[in-house]
Amino acid sequence: MPSIVEAVGNTPLVRLRRVAADLAPEVTVYAKLEWFNPGGSVKDRPARQMLLDALADGRLREGVRVIDSTSGNTGVAYAWLCAALGIPCTLVMPENVSHGRKAFARALGVEILFSDPMLGSDGAILKAKEVVADDPERYFYPDQYANPSNPAAHERTTAPEIFAQTRGRVTHFVTGIGTTGTIMGTSRGLKRLKPGVVTVAVEPDDAFHGLEGLKHIESSIRPPIWQPEGVVDEILPISTEEGWEMAERLVHDEGLAVGHSSGANVAGALKIGRRLKEAGQSGCVVTVCADRADRYFEAGRWSAEHTW
Repeated sequence: MPSIVEAVGNTPLVRLRRVAADLAPEVTVYAKLEWFNPGGSVKDRPARQMLLDALADGRLREGVRVIDSTSGNTGVAYAWLCAALGIPCTLVMPENVSHGRKAFARALGVEILFSDPMLGSDGAILKAKEVVADDPERYFYPDQYANPSNPAAHERTTAPEIFAQTRGRVTHFVTGIGTTGTIMGTSRGLKRLKPGVVTVAVEPDDAFHGLEGLKHIESSIRPPIWQPEGVVDEILPISTEEGWEMAERLVHDEGLAVGHSSGANVAGALKIGRRLKEAGQSGCVVTVCADRADRYFEAGRWSAEHTW
């Protein structure tokens, strides 16, 4: 391939067996392992698409810096992609994101601006917009929450990969609400390939939750790309406890060390699988494991002994 930029996508899809052992044999649950992307997360897909689209249409050009708000994984994606493409980069993130993500971004020459951790990802969005408003000619602001290239990346890549990897057998797609790009784009793509696919958005069950990277949509700034009507069939609430406990089960029972949003995604997928079992139906449920647990190890941020 011409460069590392072309290495995004085509991540493995693996069947979950031990955590899904209580399901009927006719119900299978699969997880797409997005940490196999070069930057270690699902966010490589939209970040790459947003940058390449902006380079193609001239919004991103010589002398212009990339700036965006991020809770972590998108920032890592911007960091390595901008380094590979020779583009300067500024990231705005809540001050409480993991040390590893900050260190990785700094190692790649990224300028980091911090927002109030109590305001979460919404605070980072507001601060990024303030910085751009002060000097609009200096920055290209992809605005991952409003940029159609975000869901387009998943519609063009994630959806057809899932369809091909399941040989068209996918019946349900389950993933979390963050920027909403993954659920919106993948759902659109899968419904285009197979109109009967049921799509389910996993949402934290409370505004004050411990599932980093996920949004409680009613208490958050609504991302402009979040247009679920006719695309997302259900919003499924998952608790912080369910997400954390499933993350630990996945590492012990499946050998998959994943972050808590991935734990929540799998917990949601298993709930859908149990519904199918109770209804006497077959199904192929696919979810996304967005990143690995090692981005959360420090200061007890991953251990179940942590008190949230």
